[in-house]
Amino acid sequence: EKAFVIEGATLIDEAISAGWQIESQFVAPGASPCSGAGSAVNDLAPGVIERVASTNSPQPVMAIALKREVDIADLGSAKNSDWIVVVDKISDPGNLGTILRSAEAAGALAVVLTSGTVDAFSPKVVRASAGALFNVPIYEGATIDQVADLGFALWGSSSHEMQNSSSFTTADLSGKVAVVLGNEAHGLSASTKVDGWLTIPHAGRGESLNVAMAATLLCFEVKRQHEISQKN
Repeated sequence: EKAFVIEGATLIDEAISAGWQIESQFVAPGASPCSGAGSAVNDLAPGVIERVASTNSPQPVMAIALKREVDIADLGSAKNSDWIVVVDKISDPGNLGTILRSAEAAGALAVVLTSGTVDAFSPKVVRASAGALFNVPIYEGATIDQVADLGFALWGSSSHEMQNSSSFTTADLSGKVAVVLGNEAHGLSASTKVDGWLTIPHAGRGESLNVAMAATLLCFEVKRQHEISQKN
């Protein structure tokens, strides 16, 4: 139906502020709908929202929002100062939500999801994104090759030394780049056609960082390098 559920007034307000179309709201007894949505409001009987919400202690307001029509070809107009995040087969909703938060906070132009990645508009991802989902364009079902064809330099993330590996702070991430993150358990396939690999040196005994943590470091390093290049 090209629609998704938003739970809680805070997130609904975020969606309204970002211009998303709210189709309808559902309000528990004693609660008020969010203003400015211009949508139908349905007053629920006692106990109903507890049965339909995805959390054990649900918010008293829920909404159905319509997805936006997007096309990966839209990114063909990206400038040299633009950068994106590509998520390949991430399976945990919390990780994807955090990646969206970090990408938006660091100024990414967009987030691209390959097939096999968790649904970006599932209730858990919507909550975990803390509103970032409404403020950074998301392209689902794309391929890494499509991103490369749009002129982005691909930088894959890996916990192991690969051919063309660089520490994430020494690699040149200042141009039109795409940071590519792989699955939690298996990482990004070594056969993935990328222009280079990024590693995050660390001193602890752990083999790798959580993918969302790694994404945060990489996103803010890209932000740092872009800010430096724009000043020069």
